[in-house]
Amino acid sequence: MPSSFIEINKNALANNIKHITSLIDDNVVISSVLKGNAYGHGINIMVPALQEIGINHFSVFNSLEAQQVYDSAKGNFTIMIMGDINDEDAEWVIDNDIEFYVFNLHRIENMLKIAVKKQKPINIHLEIETGMNRTGFNKENWNELAELINKNKTHINVKGICTHYAGSESISNYMRVKQQRQAFKKSIKYFKSQDIKPERIHSSCSAAILVYPKDNFDMVRIGILQYGLWPSRETFISHLTKKKLTNDPLTPILSWKSYVMDIKHVSKGEYIGYGNSYLAETNMTIASVPVGYGYGYSRSLSNQGRVIIKNSRLSVIGIVNMNMLLIDITANENITIKDEVILIGSNNDLEITVSSFGNITDQLNYEVLSRIDKDIPRTIK
Repeated sequence: MPSSFIEINKNALANNIKHITSLIDDNVVISSVLKGNAYGHGINIMVPALQEIGINHFSVFNSLEAQQVYDSAKGNFTIMIMGDINDEDAEWVIDNDIEFYVFNLHRIENMLKIAVKKQKPINIHLEIETGMNRTGFNKENWNELAELINKNKTHINVKGICTHYAGSESISNYMRVKQQRQAFKKSIKYFKSQDIKPERIHSSCSAAILVYPKDNFDMVRIGILQYGLWPSRETFISHLTKKKLTNDPLTPILSWKSYVMDIKHVSKGEYIGYGNSYLAETNMTIASVPVGYGYGYSRSLSNQGRVIIKNSRLSVIGIVNMNMLLIDITANENITIKDEVILIGSNNDLEITVSSFGNITDQLNYEVLSRIDKDIPRTIK
């Protein structure tokens, strides 16, 4: 028996994709973002589940993730690498028609050399620097890039032109994103004037489809929304208001569960766990759970976290260990060894949300999920 396991709810996933689809035009392709082990949900679990509901375009950060998607997918599908390509994987990327971002001349020139040698085209997306100041071609590089592409048209397929907005989840970034949007449209106009016509234009992430729906173009890159979570509380409230909704239209798809490993009684006046952060002020009953910060359960949840056992919401007490945490079960005498412990998820009317982790630990939803140990078994139900 594993010390903990993760369940992915495919009905919740289908619900989320249905809602996302309702927000975009019929001709707009959804690219499912699976970086960070599918935001902690598991690439090998998410890919078949997404294909089952009609999603066949996948965005990843690096070539390792691309290989994981490739091994998990079936039939017709597209993989797009948005970031790193290991030198050792370059030939594999080209051989398997994997699409990838180009954001500097070094990458496109190196990949082009391999493509010419193999007599196979590279499938590229031109990433444009519009104000994120992370990766992407600056305006001063556009002429050289256009010339390179036009000289090598037999070996280059321009699959897309794209950019990424710097903080579309917050109204405080409105002017910065507005300037980015204007810069991106200028780049599209320029490359089309150079007879470079990308198959797809894309700039919107989860937050952008909510805040800037006119910029969906013909593909959107959807990450956090598909997992049933929101880019920010601001986007959540704004969406409910705009759509006149009273309930959250999304459902978190991930549950994280463990079990009671041991139970012991502690006398009043004894310290519990490492150090002296928790003193038993009464006689207490304590349950140990074989999960800790080594698996992604943040140490910041020490003396603050909550779990659900037998329909009771119970407190984490003492310091969270690398492989263990302690729970005060004094109030529920029916708890026994091997009982299920819900770390993230729900039971009847009780719920432990990913957001609650973030509120306590000052972590983003993205951070909480991506830190969950990749080796924890994941199943779909």
